[in-house]
Amino acid sequence: MSLWVVVPAYNEERSILATLESLAAQEDMDFRLVVVDNGSTDSTVDLVQRFHGENPGLRLEVVHEPQKGTGAAADTGMRHAVAHGARWLARTDADCLPAPDWTVRIKAALGSGLRLVSGQLLPRKDEGVRAVTRWVLIAAVEVASAFGKVRSGNRDPRYLGPYVMTPGCNMAITAELYVLAGGFPRSKIEDLHEDRALVNAVRLHTKAYGRRRDVVVHGSSRRARAWGLRRTLAWYADHRYRPDVVDIR
Repeated sequence: MSLWVVVPAYNEERSILATLESLAAQEDMDFRLVVVDNGSTDSTVDLVQRFHGENPGLRLEVVHEPQKGTGAAADTGMRHAVAHGARWLARTDADCLPAPDWTVRIKAALGSGLRLVSGQLLPRKDEGVRAVTRWVLIAAVEVASAFGKVRSGNRDPRYLGPYVMTPGCNMAITAELYVLAGGFPRSKIEDLHEDRALVNAVRLHTKAYGRRRDVVVHGSSRRARAWGLRRTLAWYADHRYRPDVVDIR
C-alpha cells in the first residue's frame, strides 16, 4: 500500500465520525488509515472501532501515543506507517473533512515529483459559522502565507527554497523525506506549530515541495467560535493569544 493517511485524535468523540465518513467516501480508497489516539478520555476510540466494524472495507487501525501533543501523535502515526512499508504519507485531523478527491489529488501531486505537498485549507460550512467569518479566516490564511515568506523565523541561507505554509491537517510527504527531515517535532500544540517546523526542516534538503490548491480539506472553526476571530488569529500568529484551555471541544 503506497499511501497511508494519519489522523491524530484527542477527545474527538463529537467530530471524528464525520472525518471517518469523509475518508470512507474517497474516490480513491487505495490507502491505509491510522488513527492515533493521543490519550483520549472520552469515547473516541470506541467510535473509531465501531465505525471500522461497520465499514470493513476501510483499511483502518488504531495506534496509541500517551505523550500528549499533536506533534507527538502525528509523528507516531507517520513512523508507524513508514515501519509498515508506506511510500507516501498524508495527514489530516479528527475535526476535518477531506474533499472526496483528496487522496486522488495527493497521489497526483506526489506522483508528479513533489516530495512535500501543501494543501488548501478551507473552513467547514456545517458548524454555524457566519459566511463573513469564514471569508475572513480564508483571507487571514492567505495573508499569513504571504507573511511567512518574509518573516525572519523562516529565513536561513541554508534553505533551498522559499517558505510554503503547510497546514498540518492537509499535507502529504514522501516517507523517505519525512525520515530525512526528522519528522514532526514531538511537541505539544501549546509549544510550537509542528507543521511549520517540519516545512523548514524539509527546506534544508529539497526544493521539491509546493502548494496545491486542488488538494482540499475543510477544517473546523471551533476556535473562532470559542475565542472570537481576533483571538483565534492571534493564536495562529505564534501563539500571541494563549488561553488556559487550548483543546477546544
